[in-house]
Amino acid sequence: MIKTFKIIAILEGVSLLMILFITMPFKYVFDQGLPNQIIGMGHGFLFLAYVVLAILVKSELNWNFKTLLIVLACSVIPFGTFWMERKYLETTK
Repeated sequence: MIKTFKIIAILEGVSLLMILFITMPFKYVFDQGLPNQIIGMGHGFLFLAYVVLAILVKSELNWNFKTLLIVLACSVIPFGTFWMERKYLETTK
């Protein structure tokens, strides 16, 4: 489950960056909202998977509540999931 969480964390982080730096400019500069809808839907799915997996992995890695909150907060901060993966999951297989 930890390996799956690592993959979802990276994909969630990439999808957030795609929304911020690719699809939002398309939406507001070029008036093209479709890319934002497509990537946004995928990002929403990945975000929910990230939250559920973080809660499930909490007990497997013996995280306390504070660590879980930090891990969850990383999902809404650009580049946060990449930092979280290095800090909290790097030593796990």
